[in-house]
Amino acid sequence: MRVAEPPWRGAGEVMSPPGPGPEGGGPCLRSVNTRELSEVVFNNRSPRSVLPIWVDFEGRPRSYPVLQPRTGRIMHSYRGHLWLFRDAGTNDGLLVNQQELFIAAPNVTKADITLPVFTLKERCLQVVRSLVKPVDYRKLDIVRSLYEELEDHPDIRKDLQRLSLERSETLRNGILE
Repeated sequence: MRVAEPPWRGAGEVMSPPGPGPEGGGPCLRSVNTRELSEVVFNNRSPRSVLPIWVDFEGRPRSYPVLQPRTGRIMHSYRGHLWLFRDAGTNDGLLVNQQELFIAAPNVTKADITLPVFTLKERCLQVVRSLVKPVDYRKLDIVRSLYEELEDHPDIRKDLQRLSLERSETLRNGILE
């Protein structure tokens, strides 16, 4: 999935700086512990069941109740809280307001959750994973490199680590004000 602009651009003041990860490895995105309420409507505009995930103050993902397709829920969050959204069935990452990461703010009242534009390869891997048991992947008559890619299931922790590294790089390059 591709996102044009870092989700934290202009939001440096509402996100904790990358610190050590929850298990001590690499930088870590985490929510800021504020008391400034941010009421937001999570709108699932996709045909998939969506798992909202709050990134806590230590950088750990915390799952919230699933949003059924084409439904919404009012969430009482706080300024600087970070949210990601996953397909509840496949764990594939979804977009929120056309970004991978949602940063709660008092002036943001909606979070529209949509499907990203998956590459053809990503979509094919999703379909094969839905049809074939993991123990049978290597029985498929496909190019060897695809075995590893099939076995590399979507993972929220890997995505958080990637987003943290991207943010660290952005900060290091002085892109944030």
